[in-house]
Amino acid sequence: MQKPTIAIMYDFDKTLSTKDMQEYTFIPKLGMSAEAFWQKSNTLARKQGMDSILAYMKLMLDESRRHEQSIRRSDFVSLGKSLEFFPGVLSWFDEVNNLGVKLGLDIEHFIISSGLREIIEGSAIGKQFKRIYACEYFYDENGVATWPKLSVNYTAKTQFLFRINKGVLDVYDDQALNAYKAESERSVPFRNMVYIGDGLTDVPCMKLVKQNGGKSIAVYAKGREAISYRLMKEDRINFFTEADYTSGGELFSLVKTILIQMQAENTLAERQRAMKRLAGI
Repeated sequence: MQKPTIAIMYDFDKTLSTKDMQEYTFIPKLGMSAEAFWQKSNTLARKQGMDSILAYMKLMLDESRRHEQSIRRSDFVSLGKSLEFFPGVLSWFDEVNNLGVKLGLDIEHFIISSGLREIIEGSAIGKQFKRIYACEYFYDENGVATWPKLSVNYTAKTQFLFRINKGVLDVYDDQALNAYKAESERSVPFRNMVYIGDGLTDVPCMKLVKQNGGKSIAVYAKGREAISYRLMKEDRINFFTEADYTSGGELFSLVKTILIQMQAENTLAERQRAMKRLAGI
């Protein structure tokens, strides 16, 4: 029997990192407060009738030029070094992968974020993911950011669930993504998906995974559980817990139980398929 593939998908800001990635180094370098930056971004989006993600990407470039800050790809990647994570995040991936080996599962980790891919790549966990789906800039021949290459807003996040589901991982490949593919031939069935996020911006992904048999988990910083309670009351998630990624925490225990259940369900599904073949179905 081929090892079942389990996809664990994460939002990034305030899910793995403790706050929005721009707030660690980028915004302070501009001499702005985080509140002032996001207020200016939201005002730009409202006045121009603009997507809020494109608005913040434009503002990052505009403010960098105004303050004479370099905006090369390497500059954004280097910002990743300053990111701080919730307890246990740095060891989480090895712990989960080892658990997968014990259960006979192939675990794949993905980021689906409205943050910047370049910053995530430069972080301490950037190499842990099979794919990082996040906003990204186009760079000119001098390596300077000039245009949004990929914008991932809250509803656009769901397309990446289908990319993972069908195994069409390259973002330019829309033809294969939209082509018909039988459920039995898909790389990662929705029942083999776990989505971990922190709030309302993750609702489309959380709901889609939950409705199709996977598991959605909301995480929260200690003392900030109100949104998770709301999502549970509205039946948009399966579980919620504090953003503690240590091996002794509730989140690891929860994911362990989910993986054990998925392992059993995949074993039963394979045995059923074998019996159908014997019966000539």
